[in-house]
Amino acid sequence: MNKTWNNKAWFLVLPVLLLVAFSAAIPLMTVVNYSVQDTFGNNEFFWAGTDWFDEILHSPRFWEALQRNLLFSFIILALEIPLGIFIALNMPKKGLGVPVCLVLMALPLLIPWNVVGTIWQVFGRVDIGLLGRVLASLGFDYNYVRDPIDAWITVIVMDVWHWTSLVVLLCYAGLVSIPDAYYQAAKIDGASRWSVFRYIQLPKMNRVLLIAVLLRFMDSFMIYTEPFVVTGGGPGNSTTFLSIDLVKMAIGQFDLGPAAAMSIVYFLIILLMSWIFYTVMTSSDADS
Repeated sequence: MNKTWNNKAWFLVLPVLLLVAFSAAIPLMTVVNYSVQDTFGNNEFFWAGTDWFDEILHSPRFWEALQRNLLFSFIILALEIPLGIFIALNMPKKGLGVPVCLVLMALPLLIPWNVVGTIWQVFGRVDIGLLGRVLASLGFDYNYVRDPIDAWITVIVMDVWHWTSLVVLLCYAGLVSIPDAYYQAAKIDGASRWSVFRYIQLPKMNRVLLIAVLLRFMDSFMIYTEPFVVTGGGPGNSTTFLSIDLVKMAIGQFDLGPAAAMSIVYFLIILLMSWIFYTVMTSSDADS
């Protein structure tokens, strides 16, 4: 017996898909247009071909910013994924503590990015900030404005504080979806807590962990507002990530051609890295 599929539901979401595609296509076409042309103002354009791409790919400035981005994303994933799993494992599964913990976990996610940057900018100041004053009183020479290491630590801790909750909520959703029968069977077999985590909880969280890794990689690799508000890309260029460098190039220097070419290369790198993460994690999931 052949099953008949009803595809009429697509007509309900088709207007939204068309609207999103249209709103995304216009900016993309504009960026592509600027990336292959040069302009001296007055809306006059001159064909440049791949010159801007060649300039970007041979620029030490681009590769240094890319290295900072990759390092930052690697540190963020190495900290937030294990920390998110640990917190989710220790959250209550029933009772009044469940809504309380969920609300507390969701609070950092509700704060706008620019507000997060402002909070940590003030929080880390040595003269009026609580963190800066406490570290100074303990004898630490902490100053994120002049010390690159302090600036990196501040930006990393800020991101961990802001976004670990997302990993926690995703992992918690994966944990509560595991049927009790698995835990009962493990209890009968006398499995240790590590064995329960290794053979029951972790495999069942594979899908949500894939989403968490992809989301956190893309967000951390595209980070702009928080470090720009806190450090402005400094001291020097120590926290100048690709997004900050791109804005400086496009708005500060008004080099629209190189900025457009850089944004396309930036997008392709994010797409490639996300595909690699997805392929590796889904292949390991299939092997297991």
